[in-house]
Amino acid sequence: MSLSRSFLSRHSSSFRCFSLSSKSQPSTHPPFSLSSADVTSRADVIDGEDGGTWSSLLPEILADIIARVDSSNDEWPFRRNVVVCACVCRRWRDVTKEILKAPVCTGRITFPSCLKQPGPREVPLQCLIKWDRRNSTFYLYLSVSPSSFAEKGKFLLAAKRYWRGAHIEYIISLDANDLSQGSQAYVGKLSSDFLGTNFKIYDSLPPHDGAKPSSSRSTRRFASKQISPQLPAGNYEVGQVFYKLNLLKSRGPRRMYCSLKCPGSLGDTSADRAEYSDSKLADLDFSCTVLKSKTPRWYEHLQRWCLNFHGRVTVASVKNFQLIATVDQSQPDGKGDEEVVLLQFGKVGDHTFTMDYRQPLSAFQAFAICLTSFGKKLACE
Repeated sequence: MSLSRSFLSRHSSSFRCFSLSSKSQPSTHPPFSLSSADVTSRADVIDGEDGGTWSSLLPEILADIIARVDSSNDEWPFRRNVVVCACVCRRWRDVTKEILKAPVCTGRITFPSCLKQPGPREVPLQCLIKWDRRNSTFYLYLSVSPSSFAEKGKFLLAAKRYWRGAHIEYIISLDANDLSQGSQAYVGKLSSDFLGTNFKIYDSLPPHDGAKPSSSRSTRRFASKQISPQLPAGNYEVGQVFYKLNLLKSRGPRRMYCSLKCPGSLGDTSADRAEYSDSKLADLDFSCTVLKSKTPRWYEHLQRWCLNFHGRVTVASVKNFQLIATVDQSQPDGKGDEEVVLLQFGKVGDHTFTMDYRQPLSAFQAFAICLTSFGKKLACE
């Protein structure tokens, strides 16, 4: 362990751009804003100049150093040391990727690729969403202190709301300062219909081999004369969020349903379709993971609908919700456990919200679903 500490102390100044303090602001350069090409170019410089000594370590010693750094840094900001190790050279990066496990196993987010991997199954990952009303921008942070809602934590993603005629789009990016579809930090977007009740989630990368991008012109990232051979020109639809209309203005909160292309989702069954009689609900893709909002209870003495958020939500709001699975491959009959909340979102301050998610959802999918809750929906309330 002394060798790894010596390395980190000597080279901490060289990798400040890869470190992240819990006090950092969105305007600073987040570690996730760097593209793979940037990291490769930096690694090449280190390999060619002063990285030779470190890159020539025996494989056993190198693996032991990274394993010790990984096991001794469970939370941010100390976990940034793992990112520093991965940025020494190509060899260190390859070894780091082999040793680090996915969030579903460790419950930790380290690299940008973790943002599109399923979260842990037993204990949800706790995050915060900060809403900047002046710029219509939303920032997602990984909570450093779960008991405190004041700390921002570790920056993960940013989204900005745009009006496209009668439609609304949310551009999601790894860089809080570059929120455009043409950016290398672009990871996906959310698009709504004119009522703001039906949303589609698009990923910048294909979710699986053979996936085809959406053919709609509105979903293309670039104009025909601006296509970059290094970036995908299209977007890939990976999910849909639908708010059930409440035209009769019956008593109750919003009701929402989600259809997501998650790894290991269950196939179509007649029993699943029989549960939904609404025409739009029948159009949901039941070959994917299907989620629905958990029904709250009405308390007469409070005169309001209530859900148990276990202290993670402190302010009553129509935006608050909990999602449970209607189809779950891990269950013998394919039905989801209604007591297990896969995603919960709620208000804790004027512009602060909590977001807790778990498998099979990823941070990117959970963030996109939560963005659909912002804005008024007169047809649903």
